[in-house]
Amino acid sequence: MPVAAPRTLHPGAWWLWAIGLAVACSQTTNPLVLLIAAASVTFVVLSRRSSSPWGRAFVLYAVLGGFIIALRIVLHVLVGDKWGEIVVLPLPEIGLPSWAAGIDLLGDVRVEGLLATTFEGMRLAMMILCIGAANALGDPKRLLAALPGALQEIGTAIIVAISVAPQLATSVRRVHRARLLRGDSARGLRAFRRVAMPVLEDTLERSLTLAASMDARGYGRRGEVSTARHRLTGALTLGGLLGLAVGSYRLLAGHGAAWVGVPALLLGVLLAGLGLASGSRAVSRTTYRPTPWRLPETVTALAGVLVAAGAVASTQWEPSAMSMPLSPVGPPGLPLLLTTGLLLAALPGLLTPEPPAPRERVRGRPTVEPAARRHPRTEGSHP
Repeated sequence: MPVAAPRTLHPGAWWLWAIGLAVACSQTTNPLVLLIAAASVTFVVLSRRSSSPWGRAFVLYAVLGGFIIALRIVLHVLVGDKWGEIVVLPLPEIGLPSWAAGIDLLGDVRVEGLLATTFEGMRLAMMILCIGAANALGDPKRLLAALPGALQEIGTAIIVAISVAPQLATSVRRVHRARLLRGDSARGLRAFRRVAMPVLEDTLERSLTLAASMDARGYGRRGEVSTARHRLTGALTLGGLLGLAVGSYRLLAGHGAAWVGVPALLLGVLLAGLGLASGSRAVSRTTYRPTPWRLPETVTALAGVLVAAGAVASTQWEPSAMSMPLSPVGPPGLPLLLTTGLLLAALPGLLTPEPPAPRERVRGRPTVEPAARRHPRTEGSHP
């Protein structure tokens, strides 16, 4: 597929792709699979992220993932369930009072329990990294504009929440640049004390500015809705939620006829869609330069759906390869379907258009072309 001219991809496609990867990572603790997923996510982000503040926030999510893994290991050493046979770190066991029965402080750290804790932390870190990739690739403001009108209020809250990390990264860079210009090169705890308050103040100021601008643009305001339409919207939404709940329970619980769960799920999706369409008519808004949905968006969303489907299929057909054998410790296998899906998930880094290059600031006054060059006269034209 030929790569189109540089443009911004629809943020919904990136979120569908990232959610599919997060679902796939939640189904496995195989370290090889998780490392392949991390490589695919990192490749796509480095290839298609822009120079915007949210594009630079991916590093924060990676640091957060590493912190989660380290924290789980520390908690396992302190109060974790230390099972296994091979002792890797002999530590004295400290007795606790009777009200804390069942909790062992310290004790011998064994390889099997330590590996299991590390892989659990890797799974959680990968899920966070996938959400960070969606936040780094998709513009949250464009995502809010692409949501249905009925989801405007909850969508606004979600967008503001996921925009905290990008705004925090921007504030840290601005404060760090200002400190360097003033000749302040302190590091460590002293630098943290000097940076924390300006960063918090800048983030709060940005939040207040965002709230004021959204209020000025009419966010959260609805037009007049008749009582009949309001009741119809509520009935459709409630019926859709009930259908989704019943259908999902029938399919995931493992008991009951499948012919009951699938129709209920489809009916719930239909009713929920009608409820969203009916509720969106009560919201009057305009969209400036809507982001189109084209073939690259379809390829990106399809890659996320395929990797999620491959993970679900692998849990049924290759359950032993979804985790590393720990008793006894052995080499992990590679589930074929899930591995193929993770490799396909890296295709958006090659088959999607590159983001637009940032505009360079031109110092000084712009050069004005002569009038004759800007408006060439044709032969026989009047002055």
